[in-house]
Amino acid sequence: MTVQAEETDRAGFAADWEQWHAQHEKVRADPHGFLAITGLHWLDATPTRFPDAPGAWSSTADGVVVELSDDEELTLDGQELRGRHDFGVIEERGSLFPVSGDAVIEVAKRGGYDIVRPRHPENALRLAYTGTPTYAPDPRWARTGRYLPFDAPRPTTVGAAVEGLQHVYDAPGQVEFTLDGATHRLTAFNGRAGSLLVLLTDATSGVTTYAANRALSIGAPDADGTVLIDFNRATNLPCAYTDLATCPLPPAENRLTIAIEAGEKIPAAPVATTRSVPGEEGPRP
Repeated sequence: MTVQAEETDRAGFAADWEQWHAQHEKVRADPHGFLAITGLHWLDATPTRFPDAPGAWSSTADGVVVELSDDEELTLDGQELRGRHDFGVIEERGSLFPVSGDAVIEVAKRGGYDIVRPRHPENALRLAYTGTPTYAPDPRWARTGRYLPFDAPRPTTVGAAVEGLQHVYDAPGQVEFTLDGATHRLTAFNGRAGSLLVLLTDATSGVTTYAANRALSIGAPDADGTVLIDFNRATNLPCAYTDLATCPLPPAENRLTIAIEAGEKIPAAPVATTRSVPGEEGPRP
């Protein structure tokens, strides 16, 4: 990672990228992935039934509750659920995935709200999906950069694809890179297994790439803080495909004015729906 990616073998670089993107597309089109989501249901204290999930669902001080009729059941971690079941308090950005037939009924918390988000393999969006267009992989967009940790993680509030919703993430630091002689810094959030996650927009956003956001996973920094920032692996978040997603938006400092002509482009049929948190100004599901 100490050598600029421009010096790498282009054929090998492209082959590695193709393998990575094929796996990414496979996960995206999973029978219970986000393309299978059929509803985004906001819960409140009133038990409510939804057409794409069994039971009557509510949000209480003690957590999410479902009340199943005699002919309904769910399965969670091998345990059969019948009658009334209390899922308990779900942590922010946490999810449970009880099974109903061939469907998965995601029970989650997003932006402080309890939600139910069923996932049905036969959903038309998933069945019609044929892939996401991308820029051709180019080593120019794989930049060796530096990780600049903060003295302490900084709680960072960002907007969401759903109007009126906010997400709060702890930002451990920033990543710095140079492009065409100019230095840029991006605020990073914690990813999986020590990795970093960057949300960004740039001059291509709304032109060739999705307008609201893109996501980029960056491997764990080396001991000296070196990171590889490979914009070829910038991906769309679920909100680029469905209006049933609650994706976070980039912090203001991650809205680049340069054009990052790399990574995934606008999907063939992007959504154009205004999403709102339920309440006086928003729709009820």
